[in-house]
Amino acid sequence: MARLPVRKTYKLFIGGAFPRSESGRTYAAQGSNVARASRKDARDAVSAARAAQPRWSAQTAYNRGQVLYRVAEMMEARLAEFAVLCGGRDEVERSIDRWVWYAGFADKFAQLLGAANPVAGPYFNFTVPEPTGVVAIVAPEQPALLGLVSRVAPALVGGNAVVAIASEGVPLAAIELAEALATSDLPAGTVNLLTGERSELAPWLASHMDVNAIDLTGADVLGPELERAGADNVKRVVRGLADSQGLSEISAFVELKTVWHPIGL
Repeated sequence: MARLPVRKTYKLFIGGAFPRSESGRTYAAQGSNVARASRKDARDAVSAARAAQPRWSAQTAYNRGQVLYRVAEMMEARLAEFAVLCGGRDEVERSIDRWVWYAGFADKFAQLLGAANPVAGPYFNFTVPEPTGVVAIVAPEQPALLGLVSRVAPALVGGNAVVAIASEGVPLAAIELAEALATSDLPAGTVNLLTGERSELAPWLASHMDVNAIDLTGADVLGPELERAGADNVKRVVRGLADSQGLSEISAFVELKTVWHPIGL
């Protein structure tokens, strides 16, 4: 008898695990059944991110860079698989290169964003960047992989934990990315990926009191509603580009803390 192939099941990525949606729902995308996350899944993802963020931010900047570089290694090994799930080989290669770029910046951005400030008194005065905390990301619809990487990587560099809503119409590359993240030494829960309807999930993340910032790059028509929801709980709102990299992308997800210390003590 000819054997039947084992078809891949596309699930969520929450807390380092791959659960089905607690609602049991799926939706059709790219010829597959994909988990359709519920509001409870979103809350579970925020809880996982909150628990993971202190451990991730406590790692040295150099170590965070090593982990992000490991993500690029894992993606390179899956390049062919990624290429058929998004816009092709060029998009995958650019996504990998973007991880490498941010990995290299992990132990350098603090020197560029921070400062030793002159003051009129016998004090040292330093400005240092610190992570914002838990960042929710509404990823761009296209490019499905590069857009997701372009928003997630700079948030991670700064020591934040992430809850991201993947492209609704082209979600399979995001789950493939989750499998690479799961083997890259990231603490479980540092990145959580949800698939499903962003009109259902994004408002709850925008209004969630334990989310410190929300990236609306892929929000489109939902943007004004999500901005208002974020403003109600004084959440940082970021609007980036679907295909960009730079120091400004990292600075969007960090807070600048100024420290005074008497000279000679």
